[in-house]
Amino acid sequence: MTFDESYDVVVVGGGNAGFSAATTAAQSGARVCLVEKAPFEDAGGNTFYTAAAFRCCFDGLQDLLPNLFQVDGTKGLPQDLVDKIEMTPYTKADFHGDISRVTKGRADPVLANILVDNSREAVQWLMDNGARFVLSFNRQAYFVDGKYRFWGGMVLNMAGQGKELFEFHLKTAKKHGVTVYFSSPAVDLVTDPTTNEVIGVKVFKDRKIRSIHARSGVILACGGFQASPALRAQYLGPGWDLAHVRGSKYNTGDGHAMAKKLGARLEGNYSGCHSVAWDANSPRANGNRVLTNQYTKSGYPLGIMINVDGRRFVDEGLDLRNFTYAVFGKEILKQPQGIAFQIWDANGSELLRREEYADDVTTNLRAETLDQLADILVTKGLKDKKRFHETVTEFNEACKSFQQEYPDKKFDPSVKDGMSTQGTEKSLDIGKTNWAMPIERGPFQAVEVTCGITFTFGGLAVTPAAEVVSGFTGDKIDGLWCAGELLGGLFWDNYPGGSGLTMGTVMGRIAGSEAAKRATLSK
Repeated sequence: MTFDESYDVVVVGGGNAGFSAATTAAQSGARVCLVEKAPFEDAGGNTFYTAAAFRCCFDGLQDLLPNLFQVDGTKGLPQDLVDKIEMTPYTKADFHGDISRVTKGRADPVLANILVDNSREAVQWLMDNGARFVLSFNRQAYFVDGKYRFWGGMVLNMAGQGKELFEFHLKTAKKHGVTVYFSSPAVDLVTDPTTNEVIGVKVFKDRKIRSIHARSGVILACGGFQASPALRAQYLGPGWDLAHVRGSKYNTGDGHAMAKKLGARLEGNYSGCHSVAWDANSPRANGNRVLTNQYTKSGYPLGIMINVDGRRFVDEGLDLRNFTYAVFGKEILKQPQGIAFQIWDANGSELLRREEYADDVTTNLRAETLDQLADILVTKGLKDKKRFHETVTEFNEACKSFQQEYPDKKFDPSVKDGMSTQGTEKSLDIGKTNWAMPIERGPFQAVEVTCGITFTFGGLAVTPAAEVVSGFTGDKIDGLWCAGELLGGLFWDNYPGGSGLTMGTVMGRIAGSEAAKRATLSK
């Protein structure tokens, strides 16, 4: 077969996983080409729209300090700030425990081990290549008793969030000689007619199909199918075509389709996805390039969520936010009209993050009294004002009853504080396990939310070396690797916040290294 261009490795997809693979392969001596479906002005995959939070094991604050930046770009933290930080180590046992708990033990143990064991090295590789990481003060810490108390094990994110992560990856890849083509969707994989190994990819570039040779093979890192309403309805179920897309509109299952043609084994939770409470006034089909992750509405542990019938439908305090936010979008979608209202009193409102709840980010509904707030919510779709008042009253009574039974319990948003609605004297059908405080001090605040889908969990089966597995033989497909959100088997129903980007870098680096190694052996 005649090819238009030739490289050692071709990477399909220009997000965190794809660039991690491309740069690692280039650093290992391979000639690399990365092809990206989106035009440059809309590129970056889901990575661009994230908070760029990475979950990794670490040995406490001192382990991270040498590599940290301040938000203004200054390297290092001042000592007076360091002295105010409370942060416990996040061990491999902690990480494994979180994965097992939130996936209900379904996570592939081999993939889980790969993620946990390589998480710290993956973040360090990013740091060593110039990525500017900051502590997540605004997302993962509360200022309590004069200390910044970090919670949930995830403490790092890129200084400029997803926008900066994409810019960093693009700059680093080009520095190491990676050829990057935008507006170049991959449409098919090319195989050797004799050996069946993958030897290239067909790309629609410059208004025609071009064939790019990959002597070592191809790494698929082109995301899930969350931007395809048809595939969402097919795999996730009825109603999922109505969900809003949080990130890239280009993740429409292209990698699944190309790999399936070669008989790749499909793996993982095809009926599951990462979905969050998302601003109901956001674009439906794709993320916003300016606000990106700010449409997330993750302040629900500080208040309650009700549907248009005026009823609560989840335990808002079930766990720390980064262990519940990825599943509550699904619960909102199940509600009448697929929307809900997050509600706080003045105490809860004071703790909301401005990046998500500022007036120039979302439509805040405010009132001095609950009755006035209910009247406003009626104009937004609330059907049963009486049930709304009953819900709040029952919630408040349960909170107060619990506090009378357990006066030593104290509200603390930085830990699972056990402040519940479920006492022996009074309890609710749907309780709130932590952070249950009465909603009674005005002014009151509400925000309308819907379901925002981030990525899908069903993908391709891989070996520990990131090689795609054949559904026919159970063996690897020579010359084909997979990384990022296209990988299946790790996340089921839920995931620990920040582990998606980490796994993208971990498996991207494994795929890039293995592909470069194969290129060296074939020379």
